[in-house]
Amino acid sequence: MDSTLMSDVCGCDSVPPVPSGEIMSVSDAMARALSQISPIAETQSVSIGDACGRVTQRAVFAINALPLFDNSAMDGFALCCADLDGRESLPIAGTVSAGERPGTLPEGAAMRIYTGAPLPKGADAVAMVERCHEAEGKVCFTHRPVPGDNIRRKGSDQAQGQMLIPSQTRLGPRHIGLLAANGIDRIGAVRRPRVAVFSTGDELGPDVKTPGKIPDANRPMLLALAHQAGADVTDLGILPDDLEATKVAFEGIGDRFDLILTSGAVSMGGKDHIRDALVAAGGHVAGWRVAMKPGKPVLFGTLGRTACTGLPGNPLAVYVNFQLFVAPQISRLMGMKPAPFANVPARAGFDWVRKPGRAEIFPARLATYNQAGVPVLERLGRGVSATLLPLAEADGLAIVPADIERVRYGDGLHWHPFCRSGEMR
Repeated sequence: MDSTLMSDVCGCDSVPPVPSGEIMSVSDAMARALSQISPIAETQSVSIGDACGRVTQRAVFAINALPLFDNSAMDGFALCCADLDGRESLPIAGTVSAGERPGTLPEGAAMRIYTGAPLPKGADAVAMVERCHEAEGKVCFTHRPVPGDNIRRKGSDQAQGQMLIPSQTRLGPRHIGLLAANGIDRIGAVRRPRVAVFSTGDELGPDVKTPGKIPDANRPMLLALAHQAGADVTDLGILPDDLEATKVAFEGIGDRFDLILTSGAVSMGGKDHIRDALVAAGGHVAGWRVAMKPGKPVLFGTLGRTACTGLPGNPLAVYVNFQLFVAPQISRLMGMKPAPFANVPARAGFDWVRKPGRAEIFPARLATYNQAGVPVLERLGRGVSATLLPLAEADGLAIVPADIERVRYGDGLHWHPFCRSGEMR
C-alpha cells in the first residue's frame, strides 16, 4: 500500500498557493499547515523541575566526567589483589560508606565497602559480599578477585565535554535525571507556544437538558491535546454563529498568540463564517479543504503574525486533524522536526470496500501480531463518522490512501499508535 502520505513533510515556507476551489491532498495539506509556522526564537531559563516537556535551546554538554571518582559497584570488600598471594583471608581494617571522602587502604588488609562508596587509595578490586565469608575480624574470599572487579572507574559513564542532550530535544523525565546527575539545575528552553482555542456554534451550551443544545466536546479536547503537545493554552470560549461576532473576536486577538485553533463553521453552510470573518479581520486564507475523511473542511491561514488553523465541527475529525496538522505545527513552533504521522507498518484484520478519492483515517484497535511480529489491526467505528466512542476504545489511528478502493484481510496499512504521541488507551 502506498506510504507517501506517511512520509516526512517539508516545513518550508515556499508552498505554492492553492487555486480557488481546489481540494488539497493530505500530504499537500501537511506542507501547507507547516508553511504558516515560524519557529519561536524567544528562549527562557527554566529550572529542571519545570523543564519536563520543554525544548532545549541548544545542545547541553557535560561539565565533568562521570563518575566523578572511582567507586564500588557492589557491596563487598575493597582490597589489593596482590595481598592475597599465598593467603586466603585478609584482616578487615574498616568500613567505607557512600558519601564519605576517599581514604587509604592499609597494606595487607581489606575494607568493608558499600555500593557507590569511593574506592580507597591502594585498592584495585572489590569482592562482592556474596563471594566472601566474614569471621573473627577477617574476610575469606571464596572466589579470588582480579584487578578491576566491581569498580566503576572515574569517567567511565561519560567524558567531560560529552554532549548530553542535543538541541531541539523535548525533555522527558530521563533527560531531567541526566541533567540532575550532572549537577545542572537550569537550562535554556524555547518559550512555550501560545495557542488559543475557541469553538463556534449556537447549539453548544453547558445545559444539555435544553432542547437543541449539545455539549462542546471539541474545545476541551483541543485544550487537552494542545497542552499535551507542549503549548501554553488559552480558552477563548464559544462564539455564536454570527459573522460580525466572529470578525470582532478575530480582531480582538491581536498578536498575543502563535497559533489560533477553531472548531466548526469552516465548511460551506450558511452559518459557516470562519473563513469570511478571518479575511474581514485582516487575515489571509492559504488553503482550505483536504481530500480526507473525516475532516474535509480544514482551513490554514494567518492573522498578522499568528497562524490560524480552522478545524471542522465533527469531533472525530477534530482529533484526526489535530494529529495530522496541528501537532506538527506546535512541534515546529518549538523548533523541533515534526514526527511523521502513521509511520508504523501494520496489517488489516478486516475486509473493507470503500469509495476511493479521499484518504480515510479511522480508529483502530491492536487485535494481534502476525508471525512476522507485525501488528494486525481491527477497524472501529464502521459507518459512524462523528462519535468519539470508537476513538476512546482504540489503540491508535490507521490510514488508507485516497486511491485504495478495497482493503483485504492481510493488506498492508500504516498506523499511528497513541503511545507514540504520549497517549495511552
